[in-house]
Amino acid sequence: MDRRSGALGAIARRWFEVMRDCGDDVRELLHDGHPTACARDAAFAYVNAFQAHVNVGFFRGAELVDPEGLLEGTGKFMRHVKLRPERDVDVTALEKLIDSAYSDMKGRLPEAE
Repeated sequence: MDRRSGALGAIARRWFEVMRDCGDDVRELLHDGHPTACARDAAFAYVNAFQAHVNVGFFRGAELVDPEGLLEGTGKFMRHVKLRPERDVDVTALEKLIDSAYSDMKGRLPEAE
């Protein structure tokens, strides 16, 4: 993420910061080279900067409620939101998706001891 300068790097850093701010238990790691946010040890979302866009991805995105229709993808579990510098995104809707992904993953985890 830090290697990507300009608008794409700024977009990636901004949305990963939103993921970091979901809770005190959020951990960061690289998964397949992508910055990934975890609720404790369970990955819930990631960012990936490409040549022309940034993906904000969700490991259980197929199960998220997405009334604004931001999510793309056809996989069994994963979905992503494709962001481009020249296109606006519904910030509130994407923040809700990130929060929902975090809350969903926390709900799947056993109680912390």
